[in-house]
Amino acid sequence: MQFIVYIIAFPLLWLISILPFRLFYLLSDFVYFLVYRIIRYRKSVVRENLALTFPHLSKAERKVIEKKFYHHMCDMFLEMVKTISITPEEMEKRFHVTNIELVQDYARRGKSVILVASHYASYEWLLTINPKIGFQGIAVYKKIANPYFDKLIRKIRSKYDTELVETRKAIPTMAQNQRDGKLSMYGLASDQSPKLDRIFHSMKFMGIEVPVHTGAEMLAKKYDLSVIMVKVKKVSRGHYEATFLSIADNPHDYKNFDITEKYLKEVEKQILEAPEFYLWTHKRWKHRVDK
Repeated sequence: MQFIVYIIAFPLLWLISILPFRLFYLLSDFVYFLVYRIIRYRKSVVRENLALTFPHLSKAERKVIEKKFYHHMCDMFLEMVKTISITPEEMEKRFHVTNIELVQDYARRGKSVILVASHYASYEWLLTINPKIGFQGIAVYKKIANPYFDKLIRKIRSKYDTELVETRKAIPTMAQNQRDGKLSMYGLASDQSPKLDRIFHSMKFMGIEVPVHTGAEMLAKKYDLSVIMVKVKKVSRGHYEATFLSIADNPHDYKNFDITEKYLKEVEKQILEAPEFYLWTHKRWKHRVDK
């Protein structure tokens, strides 16, 4: 059954990917109508999250953010499909990196890094930076249940030679690369709610005390990896700008959880600046302390 679903879906995805951008975004508008008006995908979750984090705004003001978010979400997920066929030249026009030299400097110094990113703006197109960074980019990801779609996602995400590693294999991969002296940049999404059995620290995020992911910091200290962050800004529809920020050059200089808090405070700044580009469908505040 999983294979049947795949062979039906893949031709459709491929056709979507080759649409001219004008038609592509008209399709995204139609998908928005279906997702927001008809299916009402996770609308209660989005509204609860916005009410929790922006209690000072009126319902009307939060609804403006809500609608903008759904438009952006549909764009972003269709843009992931677009990656199937988009040329590197077109991608270069649409995903601009302002300071790639910051990452390249770590490669010149022979220093592997952890890249922490949030579910903000275009986190999928981040994988296109690998040819520019000067060492191997490795994205840690959660495996998809359908093996055929998992293979497709791996193919899409590895188009720019980014190596994909399942979450459970991340630590063995880091350990092996360290033994081999292989320079790498490990990409981790570190802004979502951790599993209950992996809670080691909590902090105020968007004004609410919540448990936070500390894995990136722990791995950085264990394997002596510098920590950098990428901030992605949506400039216009289908156009993004990425800027790297040094979080911890030497992680052992920081007290426990200081790196995690420094990173999440930067994520918070992004959200407050343009909240519509954050992924509000995730149950980020489900384990809040004051619940």
